[in-house]
Amino acid sequence: MEGITVKWERLQAAVSATRYQKQWFSDLRDAARSGEPIAILNADAPHEIFRALDIPYVVTQWWSSIIAAKGFGPAALSKLAEQGLPDFSVQYDALPLGEQLLPEDQRPWGGLPTPAFAVAERSGDVTQKIFEQWGKRPETETFLLSRTGAQPVPRNWWELVPHEWESAFGAARLDLLEGEIDELILWLEERTGRRLNENKLAEIMARANEQAEWNRRSRDLVASVRPTPVLVRDTMPAVMVPQWHRGTEWAVDAAQGLYREIEARVERSAAVCPGERRRLMWVGRGVWSDLDLYTEFHKEFGAVFVWSMYLAIAADGYARYGDNSRRALAARFVGLTDQLYVPPWSSEWYVKEAKTHGIDGVVHLIADDTPGSGFITDALEATGIPVLEIRANNADQRSSQAARIPEQVRQFLKTRL
Repeated sequence: MEGITVKWERLQAAVSATRYQKQWFSDLRDAARSGEPIAILNADAPHEIFRALDIPYVVTQWWSSIIAAKGFGPAALSKLAEQGLPDFSVQYDALPLGEQLLPEDQRPWGGLPTPAFAVAERSGDVTQKIFEQWGKRPETETFLLSRTGAQPVPRNWWELVPHEWESAFGAARLDLLEGEIDELILWLEERTGRRLNENKLAEIMARANEQAEWNRRSRDLVASVRPTPVLVRDTMPAVMVPQWHRGTEWAVDAAQGLYREIEARVERSAAVCPGERRRLMWVGRGVWSDLDLYTEFHKEFGAVFVWSMYLAIAADGYARYGDNSRRALAARFVGLTDQLYVPPWSSEWYVKEAKTHGIDGVVHLIADDTPGSGFITDALEATGIPVLEIRANNADQRSSQAARIPEQVRQFLKTRL
Protein backbone atom coordinates (compact mmCIF):
# COMPACT_ATOMS: atom_id res chain seq x y z
CA MET A 1 0.00 0.00 0.00
CA GLU A 2 1.47 3.32 -1.02
CA GLY A 3 2.07 6.03 1.53
CA ILE A 4 2.80 3.77 4.51
CA THR A 5 6.12 4.40 6.20
CA VAL A 6 7.43 1.43 8.11
CA LYS A 7 9.54 2.08 11.18
CA TRP A 8 11.24 -0.50 13.34
CA GLU A 9 13.18 0.32 16.46
CA ARG A 10 14.23 -2.86 18.23
CA LEU A 11 13.18 -3.35 21.82
CA GLN A 12 16.23 -3.09 24.03
CA ALA A 13 14.59 -5.73 26.22
CA ALA A 14 14.92 -8.18 23.33
CA VAL A 15 18.53 -7.22 22.61
CA SER A 16 19.49 -7.45 26.29
CA ALA A 17 17.74 -10.79 26.77
CA THR A 18 19.50 -12.36 23.80
CA ARG A 19 22.87 -11.04 24.98
CA TYR A 20 22.26 -12.32 28.50
CA GLN A 21 21.22 -15.75 27.26
CA LYS A 22 24.32 -16.17 25.13
CA GLN A 23 26.61 -15.34 28.07
CA TRP A 24 24.58 -17.59 30.35
CA PHE A 25 24.92 -20.48 27.92
CA SER A 26 28.68 -19.95 27.75
CA ASP A 27 28.82 -20.06 31.55
CA LEU A 28 26.72 -23.24 31.53
CA ARG A 29 29.17 -24.88 29.14
CA ASP A 30 32.03 -23.91 31.46
CA ALA A 31 30.16 -25.39 34.42
CA ALA A 32 29.56 -28.63 32.52
CA ARG A 33 33.25 -28.87 31.61
CA SER A 34 34.12 -28.56 35.30
CA GLY A 35 31.89 -31.50 36.14
CA GLU A 36 28.63 -29.77 37.05
CA PRO A 37 25.61 -31.93 36.12
CA ILE A 38 23.18 -30.15 33.81
CA ALA A 39 19.68 -31.05 32.70
CA ILE A 40 17.60 -30.77 29.56
CA LEU A 41 13.95 -30.09 30.36
CA ASN A 42 10.84 -29.79 28.28
CA ALA A 43 8.86 -26.58 28.66
CA ASP A 44 6.16 -28.36 30.66
CA ALA A 45 8.51 -29.80 33.31
CA PRO A 46 8.76 -28.17 36.79
CA HIS A 47 11.86 -26.05 36.18
CA GLU A 48 11.69 -24.44 39.62
CA ILE A 49 12.83 -27.67 41.30
CA PHE A 50 16.10 -27.58 39.34
CA ARG A 51 16.59 -23.92 40.16
CA ALA A 52 16.07 -24.60 43.86
CA LEU A 53 18.64 -27.44 43.69
CA ASP A 54 21.11 -25.26 41.71
CA ILE A 55 21.09 -27.65 38.77
CA PRO A 56 21.62 -25.67 35.52
CA TYR A 57 19.11 -26.61 32.84
CA VAL A 58 18.45 -26.01 29.16
CA VAL A 59 14.89 -26.01 27.85
CA THR A 60 14.32 -28.26 24.84
CA GLN A 61 12.18 -25.78 22.95
CA TRP A 62 14.58 -22.89 23.50
CA TRP A 63 17.54 -24.93 22.30
CA SER A 64 15.52 -26.10 19.29
CA SER A 65 14.76 -22.45 18.47
CA ILE A 66 18.49 -21.66 18.49
CA ILE A 67 19.27 -24.65 16.28
CA ALA A 68 16.56 -23.55 13.85
CA ALA A 69 17.53 -19.86 13.94
CA LYS A 70 21.13 -20.71 13.11
CA GLY A 71 20.03 -22.83 10.14
CA PHE A 72 21.17 -26.20 11.50
CA GLY A 73 17.72 -27.74 11.86
CA PRO A 74 17.75 -29.79 8.63
CA ALA A 75 21.21 -31.16 9.39
CA ALA A 76 20.20 -32.15 12.94
CA LEU A 77 17.10 -33.91 11.65
CA SER A 78 19.15 -35.71 9.01
CA LYS A 79 21.35 -37.10 11.78
CA LEU A 80 18.27 -38.53 13.45
CA ALA A 81 17.24 -40.19 10.18
CA GLU A 82 20.72 -41.72 9.89
CA GLN A 83 20.15 -43.30 13.32
CA GLY A 84 16.90 -44.87 12.11
CA LEU A 85 14.79 -42.37 14.05
CA PRO A 86 11.93 -40.34 12.54
CA ASP A 87 12.86 -36.86 11.38
CA PHE A 88 9.33 -35.75 10.51
CA SER A 89 7.47 -35.68 13.83
CA VAL A 90 7.60 -33.41 16.92
CA GLN A 91 10.74 -31.75 15.60
CA TYR A 92 10.56 -29.09 18.32
CA ASP A 93 11.39 -31.79 20.87
CA ALA A 94 13.64 -33.91 18.67
CA LEU A 95 16.11 -31.33 17.31
CA PRO A 96 18.44 -31.36 20.36
CA LEU A 97 18.90 -35.13 20.01
CA GLY A 98 20.11 -34.61 16.44
CA GLU A 99 22.23 -31.57 17.36
CA GLN A 100 24.31 -33.79 19.65
CA LEU A 101 25.38 -35.78 16.57
CA LEU A 102 26.44 -32.84 14.40
CA PRO A 103 30.06 -31.93 13.61
CA GLU A 104 31.56 -29.32 15.92
CA ASP A 105 31.27 -26.51 13.36
CA GLN A 106 27.52 -27.16 12.95
CA ARG A 107 26.64 -26.98 16.63
CA PRO A 108 25.35 -23.50 17.55
CA TRP A 109 27.09 -21.65 20.36
CA GLY A 110 29.53 -24.54 20.77
CA GLY A 111 26.82 -27.15 21.24
CA LEU A 112 24.75 -28.41 24.14
CA PRO A 113 26.86 -30.24 26.74
CA THR A 114 25.82 -33.81 27.41
CA PRO A 115 23.07 -33.60 30.03
CA ALA A 116 23.02 -35.73 33.15
CA PHE A 117 19.23 -35.50 33.40
CA ALA A 118 16.43 -35.36 30.82
CA VAL A 119 12.97 -34.57 32.20
CA ALA A 120 9.65 -34.13 30.42
CA GLU A 121 5.94 -34.64 30.77
CA ARG A 122 4.38 -37.54 28.89
CA SER A 123 2.39 -35.11 26.76
CA GLY A 124 2.30 -37.59 23.89
CA ASP A 125 3.74 -40.91 22.77
CA VAL A 126 6.37 -39.23 20.60
CA THR A 127 7.69 -36.82 23.25
CA GLN A 128 7.98 -39.71 25.70
CA LYS A 129 9.97 -41.75 23.18
CA ILE A 130 12.26 -38.80 22.42
CA PHE A 131 13.15 -38.45 26.09
CA GLU A 132 13.55 -42.20 26.40
CA GLN A 133 16.22 -41.86 23.70
CA TRP A 134 18.10 -39.43 25.94
CA GLY A 135 18.03 -42.06 28.68
CA LYS A 136 19.59 -44.65 26.38
CA ARG A 137 22.73 -42.54 26.15
CA PRO A 138 25.35 -43.62 28.70
CA GLU A 139 25.72 -40.30 30.54
CA THR A 140 22.04 -39.29 30.69
CA GLU A 141 19.10 -40.47 32.82
CA THR A 142 15.45 -39.80 32.00
CA PHE A 143 12.58 -38.96 34.36
CA LEU A 144 9.05 -38.74 32.94
CA LEU A 145 6.04 -37.07 34.53
CA SER A 146 2.41 -38.01 33.87
CA ARG A 147 0.06 -36.11 31.61
CA THR A 148 -3.50 -36.07 32.90
CA GLY A 149 -6.74 -35.11 31.20
CA ALA A 150 -8.58 -31.86 31.72
CA GLN A 151 -11.55 -31.65 34.07
CA PRO A 152 -14.77 -29.83 33.09
CA VAL A 153 -13.63 -26.28 32.58
CA PRO A 154 -14.84 -23.29 34.59
CA ARG A 155 -15.50 -20.14 32.64
CA ASN A 156 -12.69 -17.59 32.45
CA TRP A 157 -10.02 -19.95 33.78
CA TRP A 158 -7.43 -17.17 33.45
CA GLU A 159 -9.16 -15.32 36.30
CA LEU A 160 -9.43 -18.45 38.45
CA VAL A 161 -6.09 -20.24 38.25
CA PRO A 162 -3.77 -17.79 40.06
CA HIS A 163 -5.49 -18.28 43.43
CA GLU A 164 -8.24 -20.89 43.04
CA TRP A 165 -6.24 -23.47 41.15
CA GLU A 166 -7.49 -26.32 43.34
CA SER A 167 -11.01 -25.91 41.99
CA ALA A 168 -9.79 -25.13 38.48
CA PHE A 169 -7.79 -28.33 38.02
CA GLY A 170 -9.22 -30.74 40.58
CA ALA A 171 -7.57 -32.41 43.55
CA ALA A 172 -6.92 -35.75 41.81
CA ARG A 173 -4.77 -34.23 39.06
CA LEU A 174 -2.86 -32.08 41.54
CA ASP A 175 -2.32 -35.02 43.92
CA LEU A 176 -0.73 -37.08 41.15
CA LEU A 177 1.62 -34.37 39.87
CA GLU A 178 2.56 -33.19 43.37
CA GLY A 179 3.48 -36.77 44.26
CA GLU A 180 5.58 -37.10 41.12
CA ILE A 181 7.34 -33.81 41.89
CA ASP A 182 8.19 -35.25 45.31
CA GLU A 183 9.61 -38.33 43.56
CA LEU A 184 11.61 -36.13 41.16
CA ILE A 185 13.11 -34.22 44.08
CA LEU A 186 14.21 -37.45 45.79
CA TRP A 187 15.55 -38.78 42.49
CA LEU A 188 17.68 -35.67 41.98
CA GLU A 189 18.80 -35.53 45.61
CA GLU A 190 20.04 -39.12 45.41
CA ARG A 191 22.06 -38.39 42.29
CA THR A 192 23.54 -35.03 43.28
CA GLY A 193 23.90 -35.30 47.06
CA ARG A 194 22.00 -32.00 47.37
CA ARG A 195 18.93 -31.28 49.47
CA LEU A 196 16.02 -29.09 48.46
CA ASN A 197 15.61 -25.97 50.60
CA GLU A 198 11.87 -25.33 50.94
CA ASN A 199 12.41 -21.66 51.78
CA LYS A 200 14.46 -21.22 48.62
CA LEU A 201 11.74 -22.87 46.56
CA ALA A 202 9.13 -20.56 48.11
CA GLU A 203 11.26 -17.52 47.18
CA ILE A 204 11.60 -18.79 43.59
CA MET A 205 7.84 -19.27 43.35
CA ALA A 206 7.23 -15.75 44.70
CA ARG A 207 9.61 -14.20 42.17
CA ALA A 208 7.98 -16.19 39.35
CA ASN A 209 4.62 -14.76 40.37
CA GLU A 210 6.06 -11.24 40.36
CA GLN A 211 7.48 -11.87 36.90
CA ALA A 212 4.04 -12.99 35.69
CA GLU A 213 2.49 -9.82 37.11
CA TRP A 214 4.83 -7.64 35.05
CA ASN A 215 4.10 -9.73 31.96
CA ARG A 216 0.39 -9.24 32.55
CA ARG A 217 0.87 -5.47 32.65
CA SER A 218 2.83 -5.62 29.39
CA ARG A 219 0.23 -7.78 27.67
CA ASP A 220 -2.64 -5.55 28.79
CA LEU A 221 -0.85 -2.41 27.67
CA VAL A 222 -0.09 -3.84 24.22
CA ALA A 223 -3.73 -4.93 23.91
CA SER A 224 -5.01 -1.43 24.62
CA VAL A 225 -2.82 0.62 22.25
CA ARG A 226 -3.54 1.42 18.58
CA PRO A 227 -1.31 1.35 16.56
CA THR A 228 0.92 -1.18 18.26
CA PRO A 229 4.16 0.19 19.74
CA VAL A 230 6.06 -3.13 19.62
CA LEU A 231 6.71 -6.04 17.29
CA VAL A 232 5.95 -9.63 18.26
CA ARG A 233 9.32 -10.62 16.81
CA ASP A 234 10.80 -8.56 19.67
CA THR A 235 8.38 -9.45 22.45
CA MET A 236 8.89 -13.17 21.72
CA PRO A 237 12.57 -13.27 22.85
CA ALA A 238 12.06 -10.46 25.38
CA VAL A 239 9.49 -12.62 27.17
CA MET A 240 10.73 -16.15 26.55
CA VAL A 241 14.38 -15.77 27.55
CA PRO A 242 13.36 -14.53 31.03
CA GLN A 243 10.74 -17.30 31.11
CA TRP A 244 13.54 -19.87 30.99
CA HIS A 245 15.07 -18.08 34.02
CA ARG A 246 11.75 -17.92 35.81
CA GLY A 247 12.05 -17.20 39.51
CA THR A 248 15.37 -15.34 39.37
CA GLU A 249 15.94 -11.69 40.20
CA TRP A 250 17.24 -11.15 36.68
CA ALA A 251 14.02 -12.51 35.17
CA VAL A 252 11.86 -10.24 37.35
CA ASP A 253 13.97 -7.23 36.41
CA ALA A 254 13.78 -8.19 32.72
CA ALA A 255 9.98 -8.47 32.85
CA GLN A 256 9.73 -5.12 34.59
CA GLY A 257 12.15 -3.59 32.08
CA LEU A 258 10.03 -4.83 29.19
CA TYR A 259 6.94 -3.19 30.65
CA ARG A 260 8.76 0.11 31.29
CA GLU A 261 10.08 0.15 27.73
CA ILE A 262 6.62 -0.49 26.26
CA GLU A 263 5.17 2.17 28.57
CA ALA A 264 7.75 4.71 27.39
CA ARG A 265 6.91 3.96 23.77
CA VAL A 266 3.22 4.43 24.44
CA GLU A 267 3.87 7.77 26.14
CA ARG A 268 5.67 9.10 23.08
CA SER A 269 3.09 7.57 20.69
CA ALA A 270 5.63 5.29 19.01
CA ALA A 271 4.29 2.95 16.33
CA VAL A 272 6.09 0.15 14.51
CA CYS A 273 3.74 0.71 11.57
CA PRO A 274 2.10 4.16 11.65
CA GLY A 275 -0.22 3.10 8.84
CA GLU A 276 -1.53 0.09 10.73
CA ARG A 277 -4.83 -1.04 9.17
CA ARG A 278 -5.10 -4.72 10.09
CA ARG A 279 -4.18 -6.32 13.41
CA LEU A 280 -3.08 -9.94 13.15
CA MET A 281 -2.80 -12.74 15.68
CA TRP A 282 -0.26 -15.56 15.35
CA VAL A 283 -1.66 -18.70 16.98
CA GLY A 284 0.95 -21.40 17.42
CA ARG A 285 4.66 -21.58 17.98
CA GLY A 286 7.02 -19.01 16.57
CA VAL A 287 8.89 -19.61 13.32
CA TRP A 288 12.31 -18.99 14.83
CA SER A 289 14.18 -19.55 11.58
CA ASP A 290 12.35 -16.64 9.90
CA LEU A 291 11.44 -13.88 12.35
CA ASP A 292 11.32 -11.43 9.42
CA LEU A 293 8.03 -13.11 8.56
CA TYR A 294 6.33 -11.09 11.30
CA THR A 295 7.18 -7.72 9.72
CA GLU A 296 6.75 -8.70 6.09
CA PHE A 297 3.21 -7.36 5.60
CA HIS A 298 3.51 -3.84 7.02
CA LYS A 299 4.27 -1.90 3.88
CA GLU A 300 2.00 -3.64 1.38
CA PHE A 301 -1.05 -4.19 3.58
CA GLY A 302 -0.60 -2.17 6.77
CA ALA A 303 -1.03 -5.57 8.47
CA VAL A 304 0.78 -6.01 11.77
CA PHE A 305 1.15 -9.04 13.99
CA VAL A 306 0.30 -7.69 17.43
CA TRP A 307 -0.19 -10.99 19.31
CA SER A 308 1.69 -14.21 19.96
CA MET A 309 1.09 -16.80 22.65
CA TYR A 310 4.42 -16.08 24.34
CA LEU A 311 3.54 -12.81 26.06
CA ALA A 312 -0.09 -13.85 26.47
CA ILE A 313 0.55 -17.17 28.24
CA ALA A 314 3.30 -15.54 30.32
CA ALA A 315 0.61 -13.12 31.48
CA ASP A 316 -2.19 -15.60 32.17
CA GLY A 317 -0.64 -19.04 32.49
CA TYR A 318 2.01 -19.08 35.22
CA ALA A 319 1.00 -17.13 38.34
CA ARG A 320 0.13 -19.50 41.21
CA TYR A 321 -0.24 -18.22 44.75
CA GLY A 322 -0.28 -20.42 47.85
CA ASP A 323 1.63 -21.46 50.96
CA ASN A 324 2.39 -24.99 49.73
CA SER A 325 5.11 -24.37 47.13
CA ARG A 326 5.19 -27.91 45.79
CA ARG A 327 1.44 -28.07 45.26
CA ALA A 328 1.38 -24.59 43.73
CA LEU A 329 4.15 -25.73 41.39
CA ALA A 330 2.04 -28.75 40.42
CA ALA A 331 -0.81 -26.33 39.70
CA ARG A 332 1.49 -24.27 37.47
CA PHE A 333 2.23 -27.19 35.17
CA VAL A 334 -0.71 -29.57 35.41
CA GLY A 335 -2.88 -27.51 33.06
CA LEU A 336 -0.36 -25.79 30.80
CA THR A 337 -1.21 -27.96 27.80
CA ASP A 338 -4.93 -27.51 28.51
CA GLN A 339 -4.59 -23.74 28.50
CA LEU A 340 -2.85 -23.66 25.13
CA TYR A 341 -4.38 -26.56 23.24
CA VAL A 342 -7.32 -28.38 24.88
CA PRO A 343 -10.80 -27.01 24.18
CA PRO A 344 -12.67 -25.28 25.66
CA TRP A 345 -9.73 -24.15 27.85
CA SER A 346 -7.78 -23.07 24.80
CA SER A 347 -10.51 -21.90 22.44
CA GLU A 348 -12.19 -19.61 24.99
CA TRP A 349 -8.83 -18.08 25.88
CA TYR A 350 -7.84 -17.37 22.28
CA VAL A 351 -11.20 -15.72 21.64
CA LYS A 352 -10.75 -13.57 24.74
CA GLU A 353 -7.28 -12.54 23.61
CA ALA A 354 -8.44 -11.79 20.06
CA LYS A 355 -11.21 -9.53 21.32
CA THR A 356 -9.07 -7.60 23.78
CA HIS A 357 -6.35 -7.03 21.15
CA GLY A 358 -8.77 -5.90 18.43
CA ILE A 359 -7.72 -8.69 16.07
CA ASP A 360 -8.88 -8.55 12.44
CA GLY A 361 -7.43 -11.87 11.28
CA VAL A 362 -5.60 -14.92 12.62
CA VAL A 363 -2.77 -17.01 11.19
CA HIS A 364 -2.93 -20.41 12.87
CA LEU A 365 0.20 -22.56 12.55
CA ILE A 366 -0.67 -26.20 13.17
CA ALA A 367 1.99 -28.84 13.82
CA ASP A 368 1.41 -32.59 14.01
CA ASP A 369 1.52 -32.58 17.82
CA THR A 370 -0.82 -29.64 18.56
CA PRO A 371 -4.20 -31.05 19.61
CA GLY A 372 -7.52 -29.25 19.43
CA SER A 373 -6.50 -26.95 16.59
CA GLY A 374 -9.81 -27.25 14.75
CA PHE A 375 -11.76 -26.18 17.82
CA ILE A 376 -9.59 -23.08 18.18
CA THR A 377 -10.14 -22.13 14.55
CA ASP A 378 -13.88 -22.76 14.77
CA ALA A 379 -14.23 -20.65 17.94
CA LEU A 380 -12.42 -17.71 16.35
CA GLU A 381 -14.34 -17.95 13.08
CA ALA A 382 -17.61 -18.09 15.06
CA THR A 383 -16.86 -14.63 16.43
CA GLY A 384 -16.41 -13.28 12.90
CA ILE A 385 -12.59 -13.34 12.87
CA PRO A 386 -11.16 -14.96 9.71
CA VAL A 387 -8.54 -17.66 10.29
CA LEU A 388 -5.84 -18.96 7.96
CA GLU A 389 -4.69 -22.46 8.92
CA ILE A 390 -1.14 -23.36 7.90
CA ARG A 391 0.11 -26.90 8.53
CA ALA A 392 3.83 -26.85 9.16
CA ASN A 393 6.38 -27.38 11.89
CA ASN A 394 7.88 -24.19 13.26
CA ALA A 395 11.29 -25.70 14.03
CA ASP A 396 11.76 -27.56 10.75
CA GLN A 397 12.81 -25.25 7.93
CA ARG A 398 12.02 -27.94 5.38
CA SER A 399 8.41 -27.95 6.57
CA SER A 400 7.93 -24.20 6.94
CA GLN A 401 9.51 -23.46 3.57
CA ALA A 402 7.40 -26.11 1.83
CA ALA A 403 4.29 -24.50 3.33
CA ARG A 404 5.15 -21.19 1.61
CA ILE A 405 3.93 -19.27 4.64
CA PRO A 406 4.46 -15.70 3.33
CA GLU A 407 2.59 -16.50 0.13
CA GLN A 408 -0.33 -18.02 2.06
CA VAL A 409 -0.54 -15.04 4.41
CA ARG A 410 -0.40 -12.59 1.51
CA GLN A 411 -3.26 -14.38 -0.26
CA PHE A 412 -5.24 -14.47 2.99
CA LEU A 413 -4.83 -10.72 3.41
CA LYS A 414 -5.96 -10.08 -0.14
CA THR A 415 -8.98 -12.38 -0.19
CA ARG A 416 -10.35 -12.41 3.38
CA LEU A 417 -9.23 -9.14 4.96
